[in-house]
Amino acid sequence: MTLRELTIEEFTSFVQSSPLATHYQTINYAWLMGEYGYDFDLIGYENEYGQIKAASLILLKKIKNSFKYGYAPKGFILDYFNQELLENFTTDLKQYYKKKHVTFIKINPEIAISEVDPKTGVKTYNWNYDIRDILEKAGYTKLKDNIYFESLLPRFQAVVSLHDFDLNKITKNARNKVNKGIKKGLHLEKAEKSGIDILERFISKKRYTKEYYYKDYYNVFDRNDMIDCFLVSIDSQEFLVNSRKIYEDELEKNALYHSLLEKDSSKKNINKKMDSDRKLVSYKRNVELSTELNKRKEKIYIAGALVIKFKNRIQILISGYDTRYKNYDPNYFLHYTILEHYKNDYDYADLNGMTGDFTKENPYYGLNEFKLNFKPKVYEYIGEYDLVIKPLKYKNLRSSGQLAKVFNKPDHKKTKKE
Repeated sequence: MTLRELTIEEFTSFVQSSPLATHYQTINYAWLMGEYGYDFDLIGYENEYGQIKAASLILLKKIKNSFKYGYAPKGFILDYFNQELLENFTTDLKQYYKKKHVTFIKINPEIAISEVDPKTGVKTYNWNYDIRDILEKAGYTKLKDNIYFESLLPRFQAVVSLHDFDLNKITKNARNKVNKGIKKGLHLEKAEKSGIDILERFISKKRYTKEYYYKDYYNVFDRNDMIDCFLVSIDSQEFLVNSRKIYEDELEKNALYHSLLEKDSSKKNINKKMDSDRKLVSYKRNVELSTELNKRKEKIYIAGALVIKFKNRIQILISGYDTRYKNYDPNYFLHYTILEHYKNDYDYADLNGMTGDFTKENPYYGLNEFKLNFKPKVYEYIGEYDLVIKPLKYKNLRSSGQLAKVFNKPDHKKTKKE
């Protein structure tokens, strides 16, 4: 077997043929990370017949002139159950990158080792769990299994099957919120590159990346039509028509409850009248707001998202909404309409990460519950491993805390809502 650098065409062809393929293992992702100080190699492992049996994008970066590390985002593309292949590839990889003065290579394979019941937190493990032992026997160092978002990429994923996705398949709570958005005149529209500027307004506070990161993301993946930008706007005319209809219908109900109270002042009728009075106040505000919006004749954007398209699935890369319009439930409308948009062309939708803590004490409980409203399957991935190439230097880096500074995300465990 021979380890060598692949052409873009060779690498892309091999990745596309693998069930482990993700957009993180593409030349587009390499180009993106090149904008942020990374060099990269497209490494392949070829047998005597010229057949490629393993490949990986490996990002390379030097940190403060003290060390260089490699990172294979979402892991190598190979058969992890083929222990001989993995061990030989690993041995040759270590020799190759030792000459390049690389201290270690980090991997986080997209290998689901369990399906999690979000109600109980119980995990049902599958045969992929054995890959943990195979990796450790091949010399990989298992890192801590984080429950939250401390690692480079989330270890728990919510995945929705799009084959039979339907409004009636999501929770009643989500259906109500989606319908509420429809009644308020919300619309999903596919935006061009300029839409990123609008999206930035909604994600600036939740983003832990540099200012132009998602604009760069769009630029490199748009070259191959692998990314879409969506925005949610309010149709003021539709909002006005719906608001007036809802208000007028409630006025009729309120008059009926008033009549009932004159005949029977029971607690039940009093509660009906009081509930209707409260609704009228809210509905009247909507009429006033929609009237004002319609007068201005301006389009108001209140939510947005970036979506990656790769092979048979989509991934909602980032999303956000204007908190001033929180009572419109734009995030529910946004996610539902995105899933509807793609369901005839793709098989799965990755909602892009959640935590492994399903208790109400979880600081990210709101985020988890929001995604669970779309009835996804929840998978636990195998986690992060380091392939140590220079043991002494690696040990010093860990003991000095330098690795933690580079790779650990800030501890931002505060209450997270949808």
